[in-house]
Amino acid sequence: MRLFLNNFILGEFNPLRPIIPVPLFDLKLGHYSISVSNHMLMITAAAIILLLLLPIATHSRRLAPKGLQNLVEAICVFLREQVARPALGENTDRFIGFVWTMFFFILSLNLLAMIPSESIIYLITGRENHFGGPATANIWITGGLAITTFFAIHIAGIKKQGLWHYIVNFAPPVPWPMIPVIYFLEIVSALVRPFALAIRLFANIVAGHTLMATLLGLIVVFKNYGIAAASVAAIVAMSFLEIFVAFLQAYIFTLLSTLFISFSISQEH
Repeated sequence: MRLFLNNFILGEFNPLRPIIPVPLFDLKLGHYSISVSNHMLMITAAAIILLLLLPIATHSRRLAPKGLQNLVEAICVFLREQVARPALGENTDRFIGFVWTMFFFILSLNLLAMIPSESIIYLITGRENHFGGPATANIWITGGLAITTFFAIHIAGIKKQGLWHYIVNFAPPVPWPMIPVIYFLEIVSALVRPFALAIRLFANIVAGHTLMATLLGLIVVFKNYGIAAASVAAIVAMSFLEIFVAFLQAYIFTLLSTLFISFSISQEH
């Protein structure tokens, strides 16, 4: 009987469950209906938090910022001087708003995913719920962020150089017999870049949350004090690592987006 129960638990346990999008309710818009998932709710929460928190953090005009204001300003200065300016040069101020927005939005989504909101609500209400989850573990969401970057890249290039010069300079100067091949490779490269951005962010968030769910599941499966202690210690360590990954992946996405924009506004890209 015990073996049967263990096999049942193993069969029911799914480490991917915490990252799967779950429909919460339908939003009626006239004759149309939009299914709102937990990931969509997390996106909305991240946007609201940023709209409220950033103005509060930056409203003070003090020369020596403290607390949250100091943290936000330090990040903004770092992104402008160490990420954007080396790549964009004199065009930094034109695109720094996009750089800041992308970084803070992705970081907010990653950090919100670390809050066990489902468990907190369950402890308060005693009801099962799905109000939470890692939105950046959804390929459609990371793909949407990547597509936004894709359009930002090429719109920036067209506005800087003009449509005709942008097309002419799309490939580096090469002997004319090689032009079709080089143009084909450059087009493929332009399409692969946003795909790589989406997959990199998606894969790292999925891997981290899946591993943490697996470690937590070991406690339920084996019901052993030794394994439980080791699992809890590993989960705590992984939580600190996931916080680092949350910042790192937001930084990498922003850095690569900035580099791609710099390529598009240069005369040869």
